[in-house]
Amino acid sequence: MAELRISVDRLQIGNYIKLPLSWRDHPFLLSSFMIKKEEQIQLIRKLGLKHVLIIPEKSDAPPKPAEILEIPQSDIDLNDEIVSLREQMQNEKSERIEKLKEYRRSLQRTEQAFNRSLAQMRGLINKLQTRPLNAIREAHELVDDITNQLMNTDQMVLHLMADSPEGESLYYHTLNVAMLAMLLAKQCGKNEEEIKLLGMAAIFHDIGKLKIPSQILRKTEPLTKPEENLYKMHPRYSLALLDLAQDFPSAAKGIILKHHERNDGSGYPDGLKGSQIDDLTQLMAVIDEYDSLCHPQLGGKPSATPHTVLSFMFKHRPQQLNKDYIGLLIKHLGIYPPGSVVELSNGQVGLVMSVNAQRLLYPSVLVYDPAVPRNEGAVIDLEHMNLSIKRVLLPSRLPQEIFDYLSPRTRISYFFDSSNGANGS
Repeated sequence: MAELRISVDRLQIGNYIKLPLSWRDHPFLLSSFMIKKEEQIQLIRKLGLKHVLIIPEKSDAPPKPAEILEIPQSDIDLNDEIVSLREQMQNEKSERIEKLKEYRRSLQRTEQAFNRSLAQMRGLINKLQTRPLNAIREAHELVDDITNQLMNTDQMVLHLMADSPEGESLYYHTLNVAMLAMLLAKQCGKNEEEIKLLGMAAIFHDIGKLKIPSQILRKTEPLTKPEENLYKMHPRYSLALLDLAQDFPSAAKGIILKHHERNDGSGYPDGLKGSQIDDLTQLMAVIDEYDSLCHPQLGGKPSATPHTVLSFMFKHRPQQLNKDYIGLLIKHLGIYPPGSVVELSNGQVGLVMSVNAQRLLYPSVLVYDPAVPRNEGAVIDLEHMNLSIKRVLLPSRLPQEIFDYLSPRTRISYFFDSSNGANGS
C-alpha cells in the first residue's frame, strides 16, 4: 500500500497513519492506526513530529489541504485533559506490555508441561508391547494428572505448542486428541470417571498403527484398496495390543474400537450407526477427525487451517458425526481457533492467540507491526479496537518477515495452563 508523507498539521479524523518513531517513543498501543478523535492529533503534535505517514487506502478521509496554514509547534498549548489522556494511554500501554510478558511466562510453563506429557506419552506407547502393565500404569498416572488439573480449575488458557518433528506425529496427535477430548468432556458435564475413561481411550486409540507398515502410513499417493483395507484394521490391532494388559478398562476398549464409526454407517470397522455408537465414542470421534483434518493426512490428502476444518465439519459432517459435539468444539475453540493467521479489517495481519466463548467473532490477536519489537508484539482485543477479521490467510503465503514475526505453527497442538495465568489479551 502507498504511504504519503504529510505535515502533522494536515491531519484530521479519519486519517490512517503510521508514526515514524520507535514504538517506545510514543504512548499509542500500535504505531499504525486510524485517527478517531481530535485529542489523538494533539498528542501527535506533542511528540514533536513535523511529518507522519498516511495510508490513503485505509483512510476514511483525506488529509487537510496543503494550503491550510500550519500551526507552529511552539504555539501548541496542550491542556490538562490532553496531558492526562497521554498519561492514561502510556499506563495502558505499559499494562499491556506486562500482560504480554505474563502470557509468555505462562506459555513457557505450558510448553514445559506439554513436553513432559509428550515424553510420558512416547514412553508408555513404546513400552506397551514389552512391558504392558507398566505402560498402562503410566497411562493412568498421566490421565489422572490431567483430570485433576481439569477438575480443580475454573479457568484455563489454551496455548499453541511447537510443531512435531519427523516421525513424532503419532505422539503429538495422541496427546492432542486426549487433551481436547478430556477438556470437552468436562465442558459438557461429564463426571470425573468418564473423563478418565475417555483419556485412557484417547491415549491408545491409534496404538494399532504401530502394526501398519510405515510405507503405508507415510505414503503420499492415494492408497490402493488393499492398503486402505489394511489401514482400517488399526482399531482391531489396537485392541490386540491392549489385550497384553489384563487391567485395561473394557469400556475404553469399546471407544478405541469404534472411534472411526460414523452415525450414517459409513465408518469402520463394523459400519455401526447412530445409537450403536456410545456417547463418549461420538465425542472422541469429533476430536479425532478435527485433529486429523488439520494436519497432513494419509494418502497425500492436504491439511487445512483450523478455521477451514471447523467450517467443513459444521457443514459436511453433521450426518456422520455428533453435531452437538461439533458445535461444542466450535464454541470452545472459536470460529477462528488459536493458531489461525488472519487479515484484520484495517489490513493488518495477525495470529489468533486466544478466544472468548461469549465473543467468538472478537478473539485476541497478536498483530504484525514492524515498528514493535517481536518479543513485545501487541496482543489486541478486536472488539476494544473496533476491528474485525476480514479473512483467514494461509501461513505459507505470508511474506517472510511477517511469517518470522508471527511464527505460525504447522501442527496446531494445544495444551492448557491451569494456573489461571494471563492470556495476553
